[in-house]
Amino acid sequence: MEIIKTKTIMTRSNQGNRWFGIDYHMNLYKGCPFGCIYCDSRCETYRIDNFDEVRIKENSLEILEEELKSKGLKGVVSFGTLSDPYNPEEEKLQLTRKALELIKQYKFGVSIDTKSDLILRDLDLLKEIAENNSVIIKISITTHDDSLAQKIEPNVISSSKRFEVLKTLRENGIYAGVLMTPVLPFLTDTEDNILGMIKKSKESDAKFIYTKMGMTLRTNQREYYYHALDRLYPGLKEDYKAVYGNKHICNTLQFRHLMELFLTTCSENHLLTEMDAIINDYKKEVPQNEQMSLF
Repeated sequence: MEIIKTKTIMTRSNQGNRWFGIDYHMNLYKGCPFGCIYCDSRCETYRIDNFDEVRIKENSLEILEEELKSKGLKGVVSFGTLSDPYNPEEEKLQLTRKALELIKQYKFGVSIDTKSDLILRDLDLLKEIAENNSVIIKISITTHDDSLAQKIEPNVISSSKRFEVLKTLRENGIYAGVLMTPVLPFLTDTEDNILGMIKKSKESDAKFIYTKMGMTLRTNQREYYYHALDRLYPGLKEDYKAVYGNKHICNTLQFRHLMELFLTTCSENHLLTEMDAIINDYKKEVPQNEQMSLF
């Protein structure tokens, strides 16, 4: 496995923590082997060559500990915004688990995005972190249809198993919900899929479902996606080109109708959907270190 040099692990959120209340971003791994045909992280903006290969960062845990010690704000640290923190290599390397141990030690909070059931291994640490700070888990699921998921996310556990992971997290008192992004035009943007996702989320005791009811298509991400469509759904690429051209943000053609259906049905099932409501629901007020003033 390739080891890459790095100077920093944690970076301050440039979104003013409006994205799920995240204060810091962190990616211990570079690249992801899950093979999701739509992955935005393939975009050249993120400069991840050979995206399907997992690499690790040299001395990442040592750097992380020094950064945790130096931060004045004991905020929420995000895992998995670019690469899933529970890729298959994690079972052996345990970088994510060791990082969570440091998060717990220094009393920071954590936000995790994942498609893997390996997160259940770390239930003990998630519970302990939640005693002192905020924890939010976002299980990434695009469709309730296992057969469709197998095509568009070939190296990921089934959607059914991901809903089981969500249910287990909730049974253990962990704040968790569904990240339904992206919604793929012509593939997952159907009433059946939206209602099925809500039904499964409710059955799994999800606290929220978040979606933007569309997808991004940027630079080489678009090229990879179109190549996959040619293999899986011949001719569908032409529909995308006709409708979206070179647009980066590709909302579903039924955006207004599906979003209204989504919001109404989620409200009826007491599932949060708005970013501010989710943040306010999970994020705790955490005492910060007192700073000494010398006069």
